[in-house]
Amino acid sequence: MPDQTYNLNGAFKPTTKRRADLDGPDFFPTPAWATQALVENERFDGTIWECACGDGAMARVLEGAGYKVRATDLYARGHGEDGVDFLKSTRKVDNIVTNPPYNVAEAFVAQGLKLARHKFALLLRLAFLEGANRANTIFLKHPPSRVWIFSERITFYMKGAERAGSGTTAYAWFVWDKHAKGPTELKWFKPGIKARVTSPSTPARSAGRE
Repeated sequence: MPDQTYNLNGAFKPTTKRRADLDGPDFFPTPAWATQALVENERFDGTIWECACGDGAMARVLEGAGYKVRATDLYARGHGEDGVDFLKSTRKVDNIVTNPPYNVAEAFVAQGLKLARHKFALLLRLAFLEGANRANTIFLKHPPSRVWIFSERITFYMKGAERAGSGTTAYAWFVWDKHAKGPTELKWFKPGIKARVTSPSTPARSAGRE
């Protein structure tokens, strides 16, 4: 289905490979280790807005790393403030960190450029780097400062689904840093974080924090 919420220049034809959660019944919580990988390698100054918080999976990791988090969602998921449409917001914030519905990822990029004072980080398919439209409208004009590529595959499950198998899609954290200069950096998370973070005895850590 086409994205009815966003059109940067009249050219976007958002992918439909992963159904957007526009009607609210299904969503895919982010595994804690995927968020932990980000906070161990990126420091955020100020408050973080998790604007598609779902059941709070990502927000809890950010809070556990010592950050003050505003958690909101368009739908009622049992965590944070519901009924908040990020794509219609005009509220400036220090930082934005979230895993957006894939079909509106471009819209989240546009909003992040407008609303984040320091950084905004989106968990996206690595294939988001592809495409002539994104090349012309995002990466040519507003490229991310860093792209953190996972060396281990993330497996997303629908809420309540049985955990079985492993993911086949490559993901990365795309980080736009308003204070960074120079070309986009490609970086790789070190292997082993998945096993380490999923251990019950593993404490949360954050880049630049004790």
